[in-house]
Amino acid sequence: MATRTKTEPSTSERILDSAELLVQTRGFNNFSYADIAAELGITKASLHYHFPGKAELGYALISRYSERFSAALDRIDHEHSDVREKLGAYAALYADVLRGERMCMCGILAAEYPTLPKPMRAEVIRFFDENHKWLAELLAQGRAEETLRFDGPPDEVAQGIVSTLEGAMLVARSYGDVARFNVTARQLLGTLSG
Repeated sequence: MATRTKTEPSTSERILDSAELLVQTRGFNNFSYADIAAELGITKASLHYHFPGKAELGYALISRYSERFSAALDRIDHEHSDVREKLGAYAALYADVLRGERMCMCGILAAEYPTLPKPMRAEVIRFFDENHKWLAELLAQGRAEETLRFDGPPDEVAQGIVSTLEGAMLVARSYGDVARFNVTARQLLGTLSG
């Protein structure tokens, strides 16, 4: 009987995985190609072959992260029909990252925004814009169904949700306590109940 072998990730995927962990735990400006090369046991020349510079690596990181986050939002849409459940699942995405002793990658990059290369800055903004759009549509749906109540336009409330969750991650990380994040998320979402 033939057995299937698990496909090993490509070198570029391994580089991205390593760099993603470094960004989420240290920040973009606090690691070098030497850190990745040492962890993966490859040469810096191999890194430059796949990603000619750190700006290209950063752009690829954000693009991949955004695609994965977008796929997670699609899963939420397919797995939950209730708007309140979708909001809870959305907040859980952040909590899961924090539980892994990481930060939202675009959140940590936002803290370093002025020092990032321009293409990376545009991708960080695009990530947040996509989150705002998804949340605003969800909030508008909840308002129309009378399952959510809130003051102001859905897009402004969406911005507030993202900002609050990102900030709650930072504070919870300082304490090493995911429960602090969960309290904030629960209170935030509780204010929207219809």
